[in-house]
Amino acid sequence: MKKFSLVFLLAILAVGCSRVEPNYAGVLMENYGKEGKSDFTIVKGRVNTMTPGTELYQVPLWEQRANFESSLSLNASDNTAFSSKPVYSFKVIENRATDVVFENKQLQGEFIQSLQDNVLEPKIYDIMKEESRKNSTDVLMASGGSLAYEERVQKLVKEEFFKRGIELITFSSQLAFSKKVTEKIDSRNEVNTNISVLDQKIDEQKKQNELEALIRDQNIIRSEGITQQLLQQQFIERWDGKTPLYGNLPITLMKKE
Repeated sequence: MKKFSLVFLLAILAVGCSRVEPNYAGVLMENYGKEGKSDFTIVKGRVNTMTPGTELYQVPLWEQRANFESSLSLNASDNTAFSSKPVYSFKVIENRATDVVFENKQLQGEFIQSLQDNVLEPKIYDIMKEESRKNSTDVLMASGGSLAYEERVQKLVKEEFFKRGIELITFSSQLAFSKKVTEKIDSRNEVNTNISVLDQKIDEQKKQNELEALIRDQNIIRSEGITQQLLQQQFIERWDGKTPLYGNLPITLMKKE
């Protein structure tokens, strides 16, 4: 009879105990959480969950990869509509597991999935909407502009997650614009490129004109420097006074002996 009672007691204890799984953070809620965060503690190994108002939350500590099931509708500062389907990964910070559970204990269903659907992804959407309104379509479609936008969003999401006891590991916004918008921007970029080429040619021609003007001025200066008198003087100095001269020459060219 005693043996049966002992077995029965062990069976009851087994039913009333739970074990925290490896690579999980065990967060035990006691007293229905009436005293706030002080009723939540991190536990390991076997945990007694028989006491009324006691519940064990098991929070995975490995990297969680996630993506939005449907695309987000966003608007640029010039009211152009575009979409995004972010991909991200995160993990719960182990020593902040009590914060994560305490702030989200009301969630129903599988804890991490419910956390993504009801807390993390709505916050990402809010941040992206706010930042989208600060950038024009041209900026968002440019490689440098889209990268700057994504880095800004990632920084804000990372800060928001950390407040909630979660580490953001990776984030990609994956912006997408309609074919009509893309064609419009491509056409505008082509026009701007052509204008840039023309401006470059105009600048080049101006420089060429300036160079030709400089050469012309230099030639004028040189020609004005070689006067008729200088030519005569150079002739006289080089002529030996004996070599026959042909044609009518000014008397001033005759070298006196």
